[in-house]
Amino acid sequence: MTGASVEEFDVVVIGSGFGGSIPAFHLAAGGARVLVLERGPRLTSREYDQSLRFGSSATRIFDFTAGDGMSVLGGNCVGGGSVVYFAAMPRAPRFAFERRGSLGHRLWPSAIDRESLDPWYDRVAEALPIKRHSWDEVSYAGGAWAAICDHGGRTANPLPSAVDTAKCVNCNWMMSGCAEDAKQSLLLNYIPAAEANGCEVRELHEVQHLTRDADGSYTVHYSHVHPVDYRETVGTGSVRARVVVLAAGAAATPVILQRSEPHLGAMPDAVGRYFSGNGERINVASLDESALRDTLGLDRGDGRAYEAFQIGRGPVVATWDRQDENLPEFERYAIEQLYFPPGLGTILAQARTSDGGPGWFGLEKKELLSRWQSWLMLFELIEDDNEGVFGAPPPSGNAVRLSQQLLGRGTLRYRPRATTRAAWARADADVRELIEDAGFGQVEPWTNDLVGAYTVHPLASCRLGDDPATSALDDTHELRGHPGIFVTDASAVPAALTVNPSNTVAALAERSVQHICDRLAERGISVRYGGLLPV
Repeated sequence: MTGASVEEFDVVVIGSGFGGSIPAFHLAAGGARVLVLERGPRLTSREYDQSLRFGSSATRIFDFTAGDGMSVLGGNCVGGGSVVYFAAMPRAPRFAFERRGSLGHRLWPSAIDRESLDPWYDRVAEALPIKRHSWDEVSYAGGAWAAICDHGGRTANPLPSAVDTAKCVNCNWMMSGCAEDAKQSLLLNYIPAAEANGCEVRELHEVQHLTRDADGSYTVHYSHVHPVDYRETVGTGSVRARVVVLAAGAAATPVILQRSEPHLGAMPDAVGRYFSGNGERINVASLDESALRDTLGLDRGDGRAYEAFQIGRGPVVATWDRQDENLPEFERYAIEQLYFPPGLGTILAQARTSDGGPGWFGLEKKELLSRWQSWLMLFELIEDDNEGVFGAPPPSGNAVRLSQQLLGRGTLRYRPRATTRAAWARADADVRELIEDAGFGQVEPWTNDLVGAYTVHPLASCRLGDDPATSALDDTHELRGHPGIFVTDASAVPAALTVNPSNTVAALAERSVQHICDRLAERGISVRYGGLLPV
């Protein structure tokens, strides 16, 4: 049932991150009438500031959803995760596509493996572009981590990334937008290319649910979010589309589908289940400058061995030894050097007391803060076991908003199984062996028991697969039982990858376009898929 005032498009895309903007570009370039609805605001590079104060880009373009046992930090802006990511773009290792988890069968659909996805990785690498940087381009922190690994007989390599090092000033504040446009977000390629082909992008439009029309089309119902206080709405509306592409992120896409179930009919059982935090966990070490100088020979040329926690551009080096397909599942992982400003509070909360335990106050915390330039933050990416489950959807959005911007309380419940806890313990032990046992400093682990698990790469909440009982999407990204609804964001990735997942999400989004075109053709809309680059 639609009213005369409801706008109509061939395709409505919900979300403007990698999963949304890539299909939006190709479909618009192919002749489709495309509308993108994005919950967050649209900022320019001049608005990206290095601050965590209210109203800064950090509070405007992030969405922090606290759950039960797992909190999720994601993008909330035009460009989505590409604006807030660290631009680390490794391809998923071959073994990641063969994962079985605790279910005992292959989690990825048989149509997708590393070889079949490589052409789509290649396309993304050319579009952004992505580059594997030389050791001369590695930050001090990355170099320190590589030297520590080498001393311990381990291998670490530079990460491929979507950073233009000619523009990068190593300010280490790429998290809430890159003011130099060195980080290649979608605002520099796919989104302007989509708009040049007639695609319309609307900011501050939060989709609430979908309804199905008599002809098989869908009506997308949204709220118009207040530009300052995200708890408030300034209106509602609807648009109609022959095909809907859901790409609101793994913490929001399943919630929209849950809320749509009374209108669309039963959802696949896997909607809102099998959530993965990509196995992420942070450790922080306070390094001993003398040991770095005397044992490793590190020298910045001015008498300092390191003291460079604040200089650089996110993760640039990762370990390689445990990325071995011959190792059993849950024993494979990577450890990246990282710079993550919001981790400061938790780092200090974990400062050890005189008896060795964590403490919230005291001299130990003050001393840890005084050595902040010698910190080394490490990011573990293990294979978790898809333990997250979403509860009943909140009244609107993906969470109950607790503050004007940034913070909400979601329905995600996460209880890591013994396999996941053991995998974290192995990675923790590696970090301690390489740093503490070797005499290079003291490690302050992120304490999941205190603050719960935490991820910046949520996955798998509407995952792909061959088994209808454990996957929400078929191998074309179409939602089972609901033709014309496609899910192309990180929620489609079936399981943790042991690497940063943005490149895989982007490659899958590229791969999905032809399938969306096929569905449009069945509905009488001819869209030419030319495999163009966003230039």
